[in-house]
Amino acid sequence: MEERERLRLLIKERALRVSDQPIFKLSSGRLSRFYIDLKQVTFEPQSLFLLGGVLYEAIRGLKPEGAGGLTLGADPLAYAVSLVSYLKGEPIKPFVVRKEPKMHGTGRQVEGLLKQEDRVVVLEDVMTTGTSALKAVEACKREGYKVLCVYAVVDREEGGRENLQREGVEVHSLFKVSELL
Repeated sequence: MEERERLRLLIKERALRVSDQPIFKLSSGRLSRFYIDLKQVTFEPQSLFLLGGVLYEAIRGLKPEGAGGLTLGADPLAYAVSLVSYLKGEPIKPFVVRKEPKMHGTGRQVEGLLKQEDRVVVLEDVMTTGTSALKAVEACKREGYKVLCVYAVVDREEGGRENLQREGVEVHSLFKVSELL
């Protein structure tokens, strides 16, 4: 079975919860009939490695120096892509975007070993409104990185793509929620 299809089935089996009524509260505050808890995939070594491989293949043609996003959802994605890219001989450095800049030390919001002008892909686990991804994009731009695009594992198809595109950000996803329901 193709890796992308294996990953789709894993997400559907482990991470997707569906109800007849809107009982799941999202980070946006809205209620939804379905919830995608991608940690059920990213916290298991074999499925995380599979996800890292599928994401790596999706972004490698962009030739990014870095991949990462807003903590906590993007952290395992960034590390998985970094590990797989290293094993493939084309290392992509991981980075983490804090929700707020540090109030001590260097005061940085983006942690990683990147330098200004590096090309980066902002990763998102599950995209709903695009607010988290946009926060990460803006932090990366303040650091002087060239943001190539946002790449979500799952696009809930609830306006996130359109919101980011209005801000001039290219958006891709491995899956749309309609492929999982």
